Amino acid sequence: MKLSRRTLLGTAVAGTAAVAAGVSLDAFAADTTTAAALPAGDIVGKITVGYQGWFTGAGDGAPLSGWWHYGQDWQETPSPANEALKSWPDVRDFDRVYRTGYQNLANGQPASLFSSYDQQTVDTHFRWMRENDLDTVALQRFNPVGGEGPIRDAVTVKVRNAAEAFGRQFYIMYDVSGWTDMQQQIKDDWTTKIKAYAASPAYAKQNGRPVVGIWGFGFADDNHPWSAAVCLDVVTWFKAQGVYVMGGTPTHWRTGTEDSRAGFADVYRAFDMISPWMVGRIGDAAGSDWFYTNVTVPDVRECEARGIAYQPCVLPGDLQERQRAHGDFMWRQFYNVIRAGAPAIYISMFDEFNEGNQIAKTAESPAFVPVGSKFLALDEDGTKCSADYYLRLTGDGGRMLKGQLSLTATRPTAPVVSTTPVPTTVGLKSRANGKFVGGSPLLASLSTASERYTIVDAGNGQVALRSSVTGKYVCADQAGAAALTADRDTIGGWEKFTQVRNPDGSTSFRSAANDRYVCADNAGTSALIANRTAIGPWESFDLV
Repeated sequence: MKLSRRTLLGTAVAGTAAVAAGVSLDAFAADTTTAAALPAGDIVGKITVGYQGWFTGAGDGAPLSGWWHYGQDWQETPSPANEALKSWPDVRDFDRVYRTGYQNLANGQPASLFSSYDQQTVDTHFRWMRENDLDTVALQRFNPVGGEGPIRDAVTVKVRNAAEAFGRQFYIMYDVSGWTDMQQQIKDDWTTKIKAYAASPAYAKQNGRPVVGIWGFGFADDNHPWSAAVCLDVVTWFKAQGVYVMGGTPTHWRTGTEDSRAGFADVYRAFDMISPWMVGRIGDAAGSDWFYTNVTVPDVRECEARGIAYQPCVLPGDLQERQRAHGDFMWRQFYNVIRAGAPAIYISMFDEFNEGNQIAKTAESPAFVPVGSKFLALDEDGTKCSADYYLRLTGDGGRMLKGQLSLTATRPTAPVVSTTPVPTTVGLKSRANGKFVGGSPLLASLSTASERYTIVDAGNGQVALRSSVTGKYVCADQAGAAALTADRDTIGGWEKFTQVRNPDGSTSFRSAANDRYVCADNAGTSALIANRTAIGPWESFDLV
């Protein structure tokens, strides 16, 4: 079987007049009313990552046997002669991997790949999302009626399981590319299969309605041939079912030019949310700046006027084309779409190793790339980057979207984070009331740092805190439901924290027990407890 992938549609060059011929904003202002502020939900106000989930390895037991999306010929072992990847994944976190036909990695390890059919793989991906505050997953669902249907159904189950286990939200995004009999079959698929997933507490809701994405209406190519009437019928049908419909549209949906078919204005404006495609359109910060002025700002204004949520794409850049600039390219996009007023962001993509636009853990240096292969590592421009760098960068972009980080054009995320917590032994001074933390349960009530805490490396980027008074570790007891105490002899799940360095110089601690931030509650008059989802003064401490 040959590889079938979403086709990129040209490249927009900064400085073109692509939008100049578009409809004036004044032309439609008279027949619309200004919408009220969009309510927050599982996609508005959040970071959504596109998730392909479309890789298999020979012997993994998947309904579609072979190497799905790893080679041009899925029945043959991936190798330099049968290649479909543009970037090489970092697979060190996976329990089960599959040996390929590439030479060993430069560090001597076998050149192996993961399978999306393994629940542990999907769980690991969702754990990464939780660790980096990535909120919602848009699971791509291509034509499920053909031969790929059974494996797409199976991966959907695995995604639901992982979302429930790791506290993330997910929804189905239908990619209609190449789906000949789409009009009725997409309705049948929702009714007979996918609608049942909306009962999961992890299925994304917006404005009280389950979310469905439809990607591909209106693209001006042979892979998306339907008329505007057919597409409008599908959108209208889903909305009649009580569904919140997100539309993945051409870049120039608003003007109906370039990559968009003419006559699709009613289709685009029927969506509850619009997310224009950007992969292949820009490749550097200057291109992002051009789009900010000429596309993003006018798009935001039209969507605001029509009460449509706007969800621009942000992409890390094609690694193989050396677009990433060790995160500066991606951060410029975050800055531009947030300062334009976008209420949500779509990341293209989480695991798109075929296009080199993945944020999932990737080979960080030539030591983790097969010998003799063409693959570039994250340090291709001479700047060392950890394998998880773009996960961390995306997490910071999400925090800036939510107002937890101040709007800044300067990337706050270090490409490499030291594994040794610094400083080692500190007093914890709460920004809630200017007092130091002590006692058990912990309380911000001391005028001096008479009780200090040794920050201990707990592995996997986490730390533990040992009190100088009790000699014991701080615990987020009862899985974070109780006040913090310094009374544990050993480090377990409730004694681990992620140390977050905030842009204002303060530090916050996120508990591994429940993924919540430690708070000096009631302006410091109540005991510390790990129960906050966002960082404010009560969740901020100075290490003295």
